[in-house]
Amino acid sequence: MIQAIEKMLLDLERGHLSRRQFAVSLAALATSACASRALGIPQPTGFRAVSLNHVTVRVPDLHRTSQFYQEFFRMPLKQHSSTVHILGVGDSFFGIEQGESKTAMVDHYDFGIAHFNADEIRAKLQERGLKFLDPKAQESFKFLDPDGFQVQVNAPDYIGHVS
Repeated sequence: MIQAIEKMLLDLERGHLSRRQFAVSLAALATSACASRALGIPQPTGFRAVSLNHVTVRVPDLHRTSQFYQEFFRMPLKQHSSTVHILGVGDSFFGIEQGESKTAMVDHYDFGIAHFNADEIRAKLQERGLKFLDPKAQESFKFLDPDGFQVQVNAPDYIGHVS
């Protein structure tokens, strides 16, 4: 519903919608939301991903890969250690880790979750029989999705940490 209201506001600001049309549309949207609850229509459940926070890859040559992305895509180096580089990509970032293999691979991807609560998300993952790593972390944690991909979740403003 928030996205619909934001779109209506944008249309109003751009002159594509009159104040009267905005008011009628907003009332109709609110009425439909109340009616669906009153009729027992199931509401969306789960957690809402609001951003793709970052993707992290493992590569055979950390410095070569990092230099390429810094130079070619002008991604600034935000954090680094001897085995991890974090490059800036707008409000997101791109993580590069030194791998132990000669084959490059995607290590994990990370979703920023609205109203992030690690314990609530872990409980829902357990209900689905999914395995998660680091059972006590509160800021961010990883789990394996049904296909075995490693997924990290945290609040949308998570900035990452090098080790």
